[in-house]
Amino acid sequence: MGITPFPFATLALASTAFAQFSTNTSGSPVVDLGYAQYRGNTSFRANFSTDVYYGIRFAQAPIGELRWQPPQNIEAHNDYDPSQVMDAEAPSPSCVQGTPAWQLQANDTGPVPVTGQEDCLLLDVYVPEEPQSSSLPVLVNIHGGGYTQGSAYGNAWQALVNASGGSFIYVSTQYRLGAYGFLSSSEVRENGAANAGLLDQRSALDWVQRNIRAFGGDPAKVTIIGGSAGGGSVMDQMIMYGGVSSPPFRAVIAEYPWWQPFHNKTILEGQYRDLLSAAGCSNIQCLRRLNESALQTATQKTYIDAYRTQPMGIYGFGDFYYGPSVDGDIIRDLPSNEWKQGHFSKVPLLVDRNGYEGFYFSNQSELTTEGTTMDLQELFPYAKQSFFDRLYQLYPMDSFNSTFWQRQTLFGDFIINCPTYYMASAMADMGIPTYKLIFNAGTQKHGATGAFITDPNDSPNVNTTIAEYMKDWFISFITDLDPNANSYYGLTDKPVWPPYNPRLGSEDSTPEFAVMDVNYTQIGAIPDLDVSAQCDFFHSSSYDVRN
Repeated sequence: MGITPFPFATLALASTAFAQFSTNTSGSPVVDLGYAQYRGNTSFRANFSTDVYYGIRFAQAPIGELRWQPPQNIEAHNDYDPSQVMDAEAPSPSCVQGTPAWQLQANDTGPVPVTGQEDCLLLDVYVPEEPQSSSLPVLVNIHGGGYTQGSAYGNAWQALVNASGGSFIYVSTQYRLGAYGFLSSSEVRENGAANAGLLDQRSALDWVQRNIRAFGGDPAKVTIIGGSAGGGSVMDQMIMYGGVSSPPFRAVIAEYPWWQPFHNKTILEGQYRDLLSAAGCSNIQCLRRLNESALQTATQKTYIDAYRTQPMGIYGFGDFYYGPSVDGDIIRDLPSNEWKQGHFSKVPLLVDRNGYEGFYFSNQSELTTEGTTMDLQELFPYAKQSFFDRLYQLYPMDSFNSTFWQRQTLFGDFIINCPTYYMASAMADMGIPTYKLIFNAGTQKHGATGAFITDPNDSPNVNTTIAEYMKDWFISFITDLDPNANSYYGLTDKPVWPPYNPRLGSEDSTPEFAVMDVNYTQIGAIPDLDVSAQCDFFHSSSYDVRN
């Protein structure tokens, strides 16, 4: 995979709003939020009829004493002059990025460059130049990147806003990453907040509730979307605080949701101690006093040291080390248990996954079953031999042409494919409108749907017909909570995407657990391929061996 975080590139879906703006002498739009004014960027107008406001601060900078603290609302903690118009015309810096050691070359032992900055609780707002109404639906994107990489600025979601004919507004937000957002030791919980990155995401959603009307958006019509760790994040937003009944969103799109293993308390405490050691500190107060560069260097060092610990690393290939954890309040139990017990917000759901989800996260240099087992022992640290015996019964070597394809299949199932089944079936069982898609077009690898949803219709590698279907489905779900409700391309032959459970109104001929299957030779409903013994095995409480 290398150091490039491409598979986790931000999936930014834009939300549109009716323009309650003024225009300055340069023709740039200005939005007045009451506590601040921002001047937007018009560079997308010519090709996409969309304006964008970059880098709007939704919370106070989480620096110094605010490191590992809940985000502070910007309206109550700012020194802005409401009469001054601030520049929102250029993409802003990302949060501090982290690089897991398996993304580096084995012989690369030098310092790893660290990019991004701590003062990063920013979001972008994309608004159609000619909105269809004064109160538009809103799409809020939580970017992916393994909870350690990525930013709000990503794919060409202005193309989807344009394709909708001005029917929605797009917002893309940032959140603290790696150790900055997901340090969860007992001292952090006692002197701050665990899962601070998830709280940042919720803070951005709350900002949208308070301020999106100024852009012409309707706060009652917010859909949240995310791909990869963004998909895992929107899942975490659904189970946050045990699944609230009135969340700050009305629907969810979880693209290839990355259910990164939730590390146990031993590893969480070890992460904290290792960061203290790398920083030359003895407590959290010292960490909060460190200058930004020193903390960046120390944080990146923890990724390397934890992976290269001998004889077995603390985390394995494909794991990003830092990420959400069970803290008893924000996240009250493992996602698998919360979904089994119905502890999630009950809102319409669209979920998808690609054909080869484990490809980027499997070690191509591992050639033996013994090596694969050692690798998996880092993923399942408390697994007994009976676990591996059953695992290899379900994924027998003679069904694959290499150990790589064996691991990519079982890893893809465990981390993404099976979670799409768990989420869809739990929702459908409660009678909530649910739609699932399996995507076998494009590269078929992690993130493959992105080009077909945000493609500006000039890519030679994207099938135009499939791209139009995908855009139509997604826009219809954003605006009407049903991928079949509208056609923004005037498509008369768009395949009908049935709900996941036929009890919700599908025709008698629709298969049970119906999913939309997209490939280059056939597009239509099939039974869910993830309703399987393999997924039942991973979901079984007796094999929840991550903690």
